[in-house]
Amino acid sequence: MSWQPVQADGLEQILTLLRQSQSPDTQIQRQVQARLESLNQYPDFNKYLVYILTKLLDEQEATRSLSGLILKNNAKSHYEKFPDDVRSYIKQECLLALGDRSPLIRATVGILITTIVTKGSLEQWPALLEHLYSCLDSPDVNLCEGAFGALQKICEDSADQLENAPSQPLNVLIPKFIQYFLHSHSKIRSHAIACVNEFITPRATALMSNIDIFLENLFQLANDTDSDVRKHVCRALVMLVEVRIERLLPHMQQVIEYMLLTSQDNDDTVALEACEFWLMIADQTICRDVLQPYLDKLLPILCKNMKYSEIDIIVLQGDIDEDEHIPDRIEDIRPRFPRTRTRQHMQHVLHDNDSTDPNNNSTAIIPSSNEQLQDENDSGDDEDDDGSGGNADQATEWNLRKCSAAALDILSNIFREEILPILLPVLREMLFHTNWQIRESGILVLGAISEGCLNGLTPHLPDLVDYLIKCLNDKKPLVRSITCWTLSRYSTWIAHDEVQQNRFLIPLMSELLRRILDANKKVQEAACSAFATLEEEACIQMVPYLKQILETLVHAFRKYQAKNLLILYDAIGTLADSVGSHLNRSDYIELLMPPLIERWNLLRNDDKDLFPLLECLSSIATALQTGFLPYCEPVFTRCIMLVQQALEATGTNTPPDKDFMIVALDLLSGLAEGLGSNIDTLVERSNILSLLERCAQDTMAEVRQSSFALLGDLTKACFRHVHKHLTIFLPILTQNLNPNHVSVCNNAIWAIGEIAIQIGAEIQPFVSIILESLILIINRNNIPKTLLENTSITIGRLGLVCPNEVSTQLPRFIRPWCIALRSIHDNDEKDSAFRGICNMIIINPLGVTNDFIYVCDAIGSWEKPPMELYTKFREILQTFKQEFGNEQWKQLTDRFNLLLKERLQSRYGV
Repeated sequence: MSWQPVQADGLEQILTLLRQSQSPDTQIQRQVQARLESLNQYPDFNKYLVYILTKLLDEQEATRSLSGLILKNNAKSHYEKFPDDVRSYIKQECLLALGDRSPLIRATVGILITTIVTKGSLEQWPALLEHLYSCLDSPDVNLCEGAFGALQKICEDSADQLENAPSQPLNVLIPKFIQYFLHSHSKIRSHAIACVNEFITPRATALMSNIDIFLENLFQLANDTDSDVRKHVCRALVMLVEVRIERLLPHMQQVIEYMLLTSQDNDDTVALEACEFWLMIADQTICRDVLQPYLDKLLPILCKNMKYSEIDIIVLQGDIDEDEHIPDRIEDIRPRFPRTRTRQHMQHVLHDNDSTDPNNNSTAIIPSSNEQLQDENDSGDDEDDDGSGGNADQATEWNLRKCSAAALDILSNIFREEILPILLPVLREMLFHTNWQIRESGILVLGAISEGCLNGLTPHLPDLVDYLIKCLNDKKPLVRSITCWTLSRYSTWIAHDEVQQNRFLIPLMSELLRRILDANKKVQEAACSAFATLEEEACIQMVPYLKQILETLVHAFRKYQAKNLLILYDAIGTLADSVGSHLNRSDYIELLMPPLIERWNLLRNDDKDLFPLLECLSSIATALQTGFLPYCEPVFTRCIMLVQQALEATGTNTPPDKDFMIVALDLLSGLAEGLGSNIDTLVERSNILSLLERCAQDTMAEVRQSSFALLGDLTKACFRHVHKHLTIFLPILTQNLNPNHVSVCNNAIWAIGEIAIQIGAEIQPFVSIILESLILIINRNNIPKTLLENTSITIGRLGLVCPNEVSTQLPRFIRPWCIALRSIHDNDEKDSAFRGICNMIIINPLGVTNDFIYVCDAIGSWEKPPMELYTKFREILQTFKQEFGNEQWKQLTDRFNLLLKERLQSRYGV
């Protein structure tokens, strides 16, 4: 006999809690959650939950479903601890409830089944697939649909298990699924295609062996009346383009025409799936050939799809002109991850951290109201803002507008100016349309094609940019917002074309500053981001206007809500990076620093809003140099505290958030770089180097990356303190010369180069092991330019201080070394590297004989070499000319390009 609740009042108690949990009162929700959590101590609690889900047919569907979702969460958290009888009962009741009359309950049962499979394995539930398979032939449509729903979820979550199971269930399941493509019930057709789709990308053997019948049945569904079916058909075709395009080639004309049609589907979810096709086909070598004949139809469709829908505008609150007084919701503020510092000998750059927040395995007892929807349609991470979306949750998701804009962007990079005869008439109509939504989408189109069509647009850009600057004053916030983004896409043209600088730079700067103080939060955000882009392009062209810029940014501090403050920090940090020491004026500092320090003092050490503020202060400290001295001690002390707290928490029951350590290390780097020797006293009074020893050995790559950046900066600023710790640091650095971890390796190499300059021949015991790693790196294919340049400069510096040891290896690196450094500007780092290479060539001239043409080219890359270096160049060139003899030297110089030949003759007399 099946299990029955032992206590009726216990069942009623749980039902009451489930009903109360649906209250909108958060206080009641918290109380109910606590009581439900306490019930987990009773083994039969999960039996009660599945009983409510599957047996209480007269109970409200919402309550039954909630009971199942709580059970799902319990299983997700500790299914392995469920007693055997509880597991058996849950499995039994799930299979019996597959045909429940309620679609909501059937879906919940399917979610529960797939959770059990993922927590265990298919082998631990051997009857499952056979039972589900048998249900597919049931005349009861509910049972068939329930079984298909469960199978779809299992295919989504456990495709690998199905593919690799010893019993090879896919050999039976996939032909069955394909057979059901033609079922009379649309929901079942939809499930069947969705199941098969999970095995296209992994190229499951069972599907590939049935590919012909799969395509045949799929094509029959192209004009299905059900939108879910059409959506899955489009998704299948998109995936097939990626993995089996050769099977589509005979049908490509029909496929393209079908996608043109469905890209205009009345159901936006279908149109979105179809629109993905254009992105996928753009990655294929056949793209140009197969799409060229259809551009006149495709491009207007993409443009039309870029218009906001009425629902988008409601969600975005696009008709609300002024909302700056409305506080941001917590969910509107995207989590921030710190950027870690990457060092170059020439300059430092910041890159986005590749790490992501670890998955949180703790699960609330009471699921959120939309958890079931998320389980059934799990969406990916938010896309980076491309100007085509807004800030509300729905608008930041990937949608038809964004997909169409991305497709137009990538196609414009493939077809370039060829698309302009088609696009310009469409664009002209859109930009001057009386409907503001169409006008707004036209501005988005103009931004999307900015990169691919720049050359062809150039004759039109003066008029277009003039038009866009006027649009910054449009009465519609969404028009002002998208205009900011589009103008940022043309900032390179505006900032680097001398004629356009005079005409547009100042008006654009002035209008963007006004929009930074806009009363609408979306416009504030877009203007701040656009201004940061303009700062990067214009750099010191911004210097004459710094007072106006700083006054505006400081005023924004008083206006902005939480989310836009994060973007404001970025704009200020970018300004500091762009104008550098020009910011170091007392009147600028008095404007800028008080609001930043006020914010610094308000934030707790565990507040993640510290991340962007610390990044911002790092850039400011580097730019202000000694101008930052009045603020440096409290900032330095707090950074040390953040690092120490994170290190002390390492290995405890509550692991630290190492992001705090990373941003603190980066700000300390900024202080060391900006203050130089003025940081000496602070370092002397602190335990920074002892902490840095531990950070440099951290298991997290980003921590080591920031540690090596700080080590290099401290080496330059106050080497006497670093010197005492080199017996620890140098072995650590040599262990991190792995180019597979590019940023860590890059910073380690940079730090070694800085240390070599300081300690000279003392580095000799480490030279052979370091040099071997650097030679392997410099000869690798496809390594990033920054890493290649840093490696070359450090090799040169090692040769400067230990020329006898390094010169023996010249033949192994001289050619890539010369190629890497010929293209960088004259500077002190290049000077030290070339002095090192000259010392090595003088010691071992035979080491470069075979590649001397590359040496000549590298020497010729100098515009104005310092006198010491000039003398060495002249000596080397004259010596080699003499050794080669006139005939051989002429043969060599005949291979030079005209500019190099003239430069070497005029400067060095060779």
